[in-house]
Amino acid sequence: MDLASVALLDVMRSLAFVGDLSMGQPTDHSPRAAWMAGELARASGADDAACAQASAVALLRWSGCTANAPEFAQLFGDDVGGRKALLATPSSGSGFRAGTRKKGSAFLSLSRIHCEVSGDIASQLGLDDATQFALRHLFESYDGSGAPDGLQGAQVPQSVYMASLAGDLDIFNRLYGLEQACKLVGQRADVLYPGHLAKLLVAQASQWLAALDDDPALSGRCSLAKSFSERFTPLEILAHVVDLKLPWMTGYSLQVAQLARNAASGLGLDSASQQKVYRAGLIHGMGRAAVPNMIWDTPGRLAESAWERVRLVPYWTNRAARQIGSLASEAEIASYAYERQDGSGYYREFKTEMIPIEGRILAAAAAWVALRCPRPWRDAFAEDAATAVLLADATAGRYDPDVVEALMDRRRPAAIRPPVALSSGLLTDRERDVLRWISLGASNKVVAQKLAISPSTVRTHVENAFRKLECSTRAAATLKATQLGLL
Repeated sequence: MDLASVALLDVMRSLAFVGDLSMGQPTDHSPRAAWMAGELARASGADDAACAQASAVALLRWSGCTANAPEFAQLFGDDVGGRKALLATPSSGSGFRAGTRKKGSAFLSLSRIHCEVSGDIASQLGLDDATQFALRHLFESYDGSGAPDGLQGAQVPQSVYMASLAGDLDIFNRLYGLEQACKLVGQRADVLYPGHLAKLLVAQASQWLAALDDDPALSGRCSLAKSFSERFTPLEILAHVVDLKLPWMTGYSLQVAQLARNAASGLGLDSASQQKVYRAGLIHGMGRAAVPNMIWDTPGRLAESAWERVRLVPYWTNRAARQIGSLASEAEIASYAYERQDGSGYYREFKTEMIPIEGRILAAAAAWVALRCPRPWRDAFAEDAATAVLLADATAGRYDPDVVEALMDRRRPAAIRPPVALSSGLLTDRERDVLRWISLGASNKVVAQKLAISPSTVRTHVENAFRKLECSTRAAATLKATQLGLL
């Protein structure tokens, strides 16, 4: 099995965890909705394949959230809080649509980004065409008022309706109680979803919610394992989805994972430990989804309240360990990414003897990659300057000197490539240059200045790159190009 190939369900649950954080929801929301969507499909007479599809769509419903986080932040300021408020809106129609009604074409553009990336994620996970199609139409409505294509009635996959119904019930029940939740679902019947499915859900709501309360770990009756057992998928997709939240972090998690694995090898750790630290590097940014982009994009010093939210990033990553099965130990290691040996790190403020070697490796690797990349609050350090900073921090006791030495060793093994076929000839060199800047959030005008070409030439290169990658949005092109090793 490949170094980063893990159980499909664990990757899907990890993506759901990130999505729930991005939406301001409890981290068990999507798994609960996924189980209820599967039960709703079964109650409607669907076969096992259709039930599994309904569960998959509900579990991955928010997987595209990181993709449109920059645009959401521009519209709402707090992208996490804004989404949370939209989901809580007790309206007869979509809270998402109602909340963007006065913001021009925001509903359509945000939906298009989200759905395109969700569908591409499903494709890269190896899910079937029907599931991919459903995830590309998550915000369609029964009455035709949805997005991105304005489908209606039977044109919309049943799994989309079932995921929407299950999600609404879980959220409204938590916020307003079961009786009011059922009323709100009834108000949305024949608007967002078919009336007969809404009635079927309401009739079973009490029983299904009680089953979930009796099985909070979703490991008994409410387990999703049966639908996705014996299937595996590369973990790199999770890293790339996490990094989509902040364009200036494109490719960051994979770089950290590669450097951490190479340092572990240089230090003589066995293959199991090398695998663990590599996987931990891929997922160490999961908790970042809980923090609004407006905080990450702050150019100056953070307010204390904002800093407290940042300090909780590794806490949320550690919480993921409770939900993602075979990745639990990797999530634990990942949560040490911001600890420092002198106790000045976060969130635990542990010192040397309490930080495992894999955690010390990950912390140093993450710091070195970050130093060499630009951030909203500072420019990138040149490699020599970044090396000097990291060495000084090691001397001061913040990082393990042996780990830092291993990171700097130019004789380390070649970086591990993602387990996908590279398509280096798919884009021209100039198209890759343009896409690289676009993926980092640069506008066409800025790219033109950086590459000394005209904005119209940039636009042509972008259009060609998008066409070759079969994408229509920056986020989707970034995700696919990164996964293919083009960026």
